[in-house]
Amino acid sequence: MNEIEITMENFEAEVKNCRDMPVLLDFWASWCGPCSMLSPIISEIADELDGTVKVGKVNVDEQPQLAAQFNVDSIPLVVVMKNGEIVNEAVGFRPKEQILEMLK
Repeated sequence: MNEIEITMENFEAEVKNCRDMPVLLDFWASWCGPCSMLSPIISEIADELDGTVKVGKVNVDEQPQLAAQFNVDSIPLVVVMKNGEIVNEAVGFRPKEQILEMLK
């Protein structure tokens, strides 16, 4: 599993200051059914693209400040960031192909 748990404490270093590769963030919660369906897809992408894409998981219940910073009002929310900026995002379950397309 190559996903990184993203918190307020490591957000700056792991996401905001990441300049060498895109960052895929998965905003989720344990009680969210679609999040549970998406989780294995995110894990697969993290394993397959290890070294070319950084994959982070943000638990919205444990990190409400980060959820607020990204204006999360529905989950799952998948966000793609490049050079510290949001370049793509999608709410709700998405098949693997669509998430991979977001990274291009």
